[in-house]
Amino acid sequence: MAHPLRGSSAIVGVGRAGCGNSGGRSHLEQIGEAVHYALEECGLKKSDIDGVWNANLVNFMPALTIPEYLGIRPKISDGTNLGGSSFLSHMVMAAAAIKTGLCEVALVCYGSAQRSQGGKLQTSSDPAPYEYRYKPRNPPTTYALGAARHMYEFGTTREQLAAVAVAARQWALMNPEAFTHKDGPLTIEDVMNSRMVCDPLTVRDCCLVTDGGAALIMTSAERAKDLKQKPVYLLGGAAATHNRAVSSMPDIVNTCAQESGRRAFDMAGITTRDADVLALYDAFTINVILQLEDLGFVKKGEGGPFVASGAIGPGGALPVNPNGGGLADVHPGMYGMFLTIEAVRQLRGTCGPRQVKDAKIAVCHGNGGSFSSQATNVLGTEETL
Repeated sequence: MAHPLRGSSAIVGVGRAGCGNSGGRSHLEQIGEAVHYALEECGLKKSDIDGVWNANLVNFMPALTIPEYLGIRPKISDGTNLGGSSFLSHMVMAAAAIKTGLCEVALVCYGSAQRSQGGKLQTSSDPAPYEYRYKPRNPPTTYALGAARHMYEFGTTREQLAAVAVAARQWALMNPEAFTHKDGPLTIEDVMNSRMVCDPLTVRDCCLVTDGGAALIMTSAERAKDLKQKPVYLLGGAAATHNRAVSSMPDIVNTCAQESGRRAFDMAGITTRDADVLALYDAFTINVILQLEDLGFVKKGEGGPFVASGAIGPGGALPVNPNGGGLADVHPGMYGMFLTIEAVRQLRGTCGPRQVKDAKIAVCHGNGGSFSSQATNVLGTEETL
């Protein structure tokens, strides 16, 4: 029997704002602009929104701050912060709220002025107690540790890591919104010879530092049919959180994406063979390799050769991040909203030169913290219902 949330809600509007350098605008101003674009797309009004989900790295109480700034009085508001995977989890919670009548129109949003305000992530007031005394340069230190372990266990090479960044740039060159759109091609040698950040990750193995705001509007599948945009349906979604600190992971090359992916695919009623396009959280090149493995698209240890074969780039067998991802399009501290927006646009068929042909099912995956939280959503067009 189909899960009650499968296809019960749809994304009907998306918006991006200030991506790259926002020109001094605050994260709230960027959120406001992105919400405007998302509402304009679907033809709804701000007064229609009665559910708000947000997480960011600035506001202590985002569930109160964001609705007040936008002038919304929601029936339900949630500011749960799981790191960059937050928004994929928020979408599942929003779908449940819509299904049960807690709200009718849900807003999921995010904004950051990370680049224009110095380029550094907000520091945590409660650092991981077993790690902070060693003064790690997180998040790169954590993901470099995962990359080094993967290299040790499976023979993954720096060239294979670099292939992820090269593919991302190839996609970005076809995306006029991408931060690196005009920077030209990237080669394996460029990645390997760039400044070392934390061995084995160079600066080109690491995500961009940008500003950016993003918003998406969800409503019931029934209401979505009467709105302006082609609806994109949430077919399945799941989150998994097994640890916060990387030092609490029993096996650093096996993440709880294995669990979130399995449950999301079960809810959606799909297998990996059904996915037409992937939108993965590529804060670092190792993330893509691990997510391809842990979600079941390749066997454990085979991610390196797979990405090096060209499979994830333009013309490849499994398109990954056609917008350029966090490595080449946009990455303002937390990326989950932006990968979801690209998946929505791909399923609408509106992506121009980078459009994946006949895309009907998109697998979105978010990662948060230090390999801490994982969330997987499956989106589909009307014919997948």
